[in-house]
Amino acid sequence: MSRVCQLTGKRPITGNSVSHSNIKTKRRFLPNLQQKRFFLAEEDKWVSLKLSTEGIRTINKKGLYAVVKELRKSGEKI
Repeated sequence: MSRVCQLTGKRPITGNSVSHSNIKTKRRFLPNLQQKRFFLAEEDKWVSLKLSTEGIRTINKKGLYAVVKELRKSGEKI
């Protein structure tokens, strides 16, 4: 499974690990993804989403049904 947030599109980025002696080696910064189930009352069913914590906050702010409508409009299968 890919490490991409379904709502915000956040994905891993690359950077450097810097040691005490200032030697730089490549590393990856992974997004904080959570597998979360929500109950969609309008359709009377459970929806499972892979979201970053920012995406979970967005759902709390806008509401689940509004977010699901946006995702379906952009082509995401839910």
